[in-house]
Amino acid sequence: MAGSGGLGGGAGDLQGAGTGQGTALRALRAPLALVVLLLSAYCLFALPGRCPPAARAPAPVPAPAEPPHTSLRLRAPGLPVASGPGRRRFPQALIVGVKKGGTRALLEFLRLHPDVRALGSEPHFFDRGLMPRTLDGQITMEKTPSYFVTQEAPRRIHGMSPDTKLIVVVRNPVTRAISDYAQTLSKTPGLPSFRALAFRHGLGPVDTAWSAVRIGLYAQHLDNWLRYFPLSHFLFVSGERLVSDPAGEVGRVQDFLGLKRVVTDKHFYFNATKGFPCLKKAQGSGRPRCLGKSKGRPHPRVPEAVVQRLQAFYRPFNRKFYQMTGQDFGWD
Repeated sequence: MAGSGGLGGGAGDLQGAGTGQGTALRALRAPLALVVLLLSAYCLFALPGRCPPAARAPAPVPAPAEPPHTSLRLRAPGLPVASGPGRRRFPQALIVGVKKGGTRALLEFLRLHPDVRALGSEPHFFDRGLMPRTLDGQITMEKTPSYFVTQEAPRRIHGMSPDTKLIVVVRNPVTRAISDYAQTLSKTPGLPSFRALAFRHGLGPVDTAWSAVRIGLYAQHLDNWLRYFPLSHFLFVSGERLVSDPAGEVGRVQDFLGLKRVVTDKHFYFNATKGFPCLKKAQGSGRPRCLGKSKGRPHPRVPEAVVQRLQAFYRPFNRKFYQMTGQDFGWD
């Protein structure tokens, strides 16, 4: 107790000393403030244009923004945004794959629908937490094709929102692999040949370690997703039919999402130069819109023997995928 009394007395002495110093400082500040006021008035009226600018108080430093993924993880769905119409929500529907299958085309076609809100880029919501604002009644969508082949993605997405609707755009795995290679080759001109990357030792075993080949093993990837989501949560879109009949495939997607069929064949025309459907200009807009020049990129020539070997390799995986989805995509 004696120790406590000593500490209490010390605090009281410090408080008294602080009070005395504060009184002395306030006594000094009053005449100083009067001097500064008089000098300022003299400078303003007697020496116009020659006074130094008044000192400004420094702007307050904003607190560091909370990382988007952290805030989304800790707060409830339907997180209100700071300004502007709408709210930032968890995506109710995801285009989860596959790369070079037609995911960008599908997203652009769906963005014509007034009840669909999605970013044009790949926001990687479950990595970075970026989402557009949506109004009540609108569907928030995301497209990140790498999700379908990412081992951890199904568990993370289910943990965040188990009712999410999942769209997978698939394409003949052989032509998909060649398209994937063409994209990489355009960025890395010195790349080895497609054949050298697809096979070990010439035309030996197929190298499934190469991502361009591994992505096409659709049945294996779907098996991982079905551990977390029922098949009813999926819609499988044909990349080939998305080119030959875009309105038909987009119609199926609108039905799956519970949307009215607003995007129809009147919105499309076939661009013979690109070999791909483009969007007709909307009323009041400038001109028709096609996907960028990277879409419809010409493929490098691949020897027929290489194509046939890959077709034979993928055949059992394709047939299993047909059985799992209840759809025959006609790749064999």
